[in-house]
Amino acid sequence: MTAAVHAYTSITSNYLPKARVLAESVKRVDPEVQFHLVLSDVPPVGFDLAAEPFDNLILIEQLVTRDFPAWVFQHSVVELCTAVKGAALVHLFENCGADQVFYFDPDIVVFGRLDELQDQLSRVSVVLTPHLTDPEISDRGILDNEISSLRHGVYNLGFVGVRNTAEGRRFAEWWARRLASYCHDNLPMGIFTDQKWVDLAPCFFDEVRVLRAPGFNVATWNITNRRATGSLADGILVNGEPLGFYHFSGFDSGDQATMLAIYGTESPVLTELREWYIRECERCGQGALGSLPCRYDFFSNGERIARDYRLLYRQREDLQRDYPNPYEVSGPHCYKAWYDAHPLEHPPGDAVKIAPGLPLSTLFDELSRHFYRMIAQGRGNTRPKRWLLRGMAGGLRVLARVTRRRAAGA
Repeated sequence: MTAAVHAYTSITSNYLPKARVLAESVKRVDPEVQFHLVLSDVPPVGFDLAAEPFDNLILIEQLVTRDFPAWVFQHSVVELCTAVKGAALVHLFENCGADQVFYFDPDIVVFGRLDELQDQLSRVSVVLTPHLTDPEISDRGILDNEISSLRHGVYNLGFVGVRNTAEGRRFAEWWARRLASYCHDNLPMGIFTDQKWVDLAPCFFDEVRVLRAPGFNVATWNITNRRATGSLADGILVNGEPLGFYHFSGFDSGDQATMLAIYGTESPVLTELREWYIRECERCGQGALGSLPCRYDFFSNGERIARDYRLLYRQREDLQRDYPNPYEVSGPHCYKAWYDAHPLEHPPGDAVKIAPGLPLSTLFDELSRHFYRMIAQGRGNTRPKRWLLRGMAGGLRVLARVTRRRAAGA
């Protein structure tokens, strides 16, 4: 084991308690690992790095130095925390002397076997863990787990290991570039934040290892084929081998508890593990910090930013050019004022609403909104398609106005 092994996680301040639990677990297993906290937020009041289990704090401003407000605004909080993961990996290689880098989601706890992960990575350039390593046998498992993997990505990017080799750096730079432009939760476009991109990694890069050992990245999406035994006191085994790390994905939404109740009945120790994790998060400040809002979720006047503001801004290069700081709300010449004054250009609902007796002008308006929605969702993924969709939307809007005027004159 060596100090050239680094680990990091990426959060907003409300996830600080979980990140503390993660960092402490890594340090228990291997105190020499250098742990970095990537923060896309302002540190909470009283934050003192010297009193934390992190060796280093990396603020988003250190990773995104060009068009900062405009770039950040285009991402939801979840998209933002994942969009900087690639840039942080490159940063650790270039500025921190890292030989091996492991990323862990903040809702992961490491219980052991870091030496095995380091050994695996010493032989290749990239180590990935798939969501699933065995086929499901029930229709419910297929729907919940296999189809979900097909939709959201084969590999779970709550974990990735990358070595500072020529191929590892090539992977890191490619991943960072893709996330800088396309880290969006846009399933109709085939993108799920940072995760779906890495489905392509074994196609594009050599020296990629898929780690199928059942003790790594254990989560409710794979416990149908992974039986956990033992106890926290004596050690947890998964299919007979020691638990490496457990992923509490879906913890805050309640999905983790729901799926554990469905698929974890043969592994009661996982319920014990969940109860322990709740206590650990509380010890690390969950009650005080868990509901902190992210600074990038609000306009400068304190109003929360609805997702449609971000979607339209993301798709419109003219708006990005005209309003380089869309967070700023100061008088009539700001992005929010423009958006509020142009309701027909807002991203509309997913479906065109056609009801019996619907006025023709209203139908044209609905169709116009539908095409603008397609642009906002990324379906116009090339410039000619965007021009076509925007032209159709604009033409329908003109038709709606003309039809409305004629109806009023009649």
